[in-house]
Amino acid sequence: MRNQALITGAASGLGLEFCRLLAADSYDLVMVDKHGDGLEQAAKSIQDAYGAGIKIIEKDLGLNRAAEELFAEVNLYEFDILINSAGFGLFGFFAETDWQFEESMLHLHVLNLTHLCKLVVQKMIHRGSGRIMNVSSLAAFQPGPLMNVYYASKAYIHYFSEALANEVKGTGVTVTVLLPGLFNTNFASTAASYSGSSEKKEKIVTTTVEEVARTAMKGMMKGRIRIIPGFSNKLLSLAPRFLPRNLVLSSLRRIQERIRKEERA
Repeated sequence: MRNQALITGAASGLGLEFCRLLAADSYDLVMVDKHGDGLEQAAKSIQDAYGAGIKIIEKDLGLNRAAEELFAEVNLYEFDILINSAGFGLFGFFAETDWQFEESMLHLHVLNLTHLCKLVVQKMIHRGSGRIMNVSSLAAFQPGPLMNVYYASKAYIHYFSEALANEVKGTGVTVTVLLPGLFNTNFASTAASYSGSSEKKEKIVTTTVEEVARTAMKGMMKGRIRIIPGFSNKLLSLAPRFLPRNLVLSSLRRIQERIRKEERA
């Protein structure tokens, strides 16, 4: 019987790259995303390339009880790997942004991620094996003006994952948290657009989605708890610990305000 993996955010970006790597390693996949058309195209391309068994589930994990509904569709599976890769960001002052988007973000990054981990990890512990990887961000290491709910939710993923990794020691199950910086996805391109030039954008986007995915997969398979791809990102993760907090916050706010200005232009 082939190994099985459940991946959220599977239609594009990092989630799709994880699917490619797992299919190439002879895993069958359950690919979950809210974008049904993109999900079908992604699944077909992977199936054609690798011959993997694939089940696709169109599901918006930004909705209440979505994890419970998803698990009801796949509860007969014995997943060897769960990767929570779905996520999105939102720019703007908290007093001005639309609550429905922040509520959806909290359902996606916090409630449904946590619930899905609970449902899957219980079966993994009972079986005595399994790997979980949750995708956080370098944003987890500091507060983020103009993206404060996003930054706070990524901090939650970081600390929840590390604590869960500690709890499952000795069970045969491992939990990994991935904390990437900016890389070449639509999200990263938007975030980098404040520079106004491709040359500066290249300096901000420090790695590719393929590199991030490969680094993350290797680390997860080795049972590493925390993965920060790229030396420069490791240095950036230390900045909030060694620089004055007001300096970090004011610098980040200036960057975010320039992003917002470009988005509105």
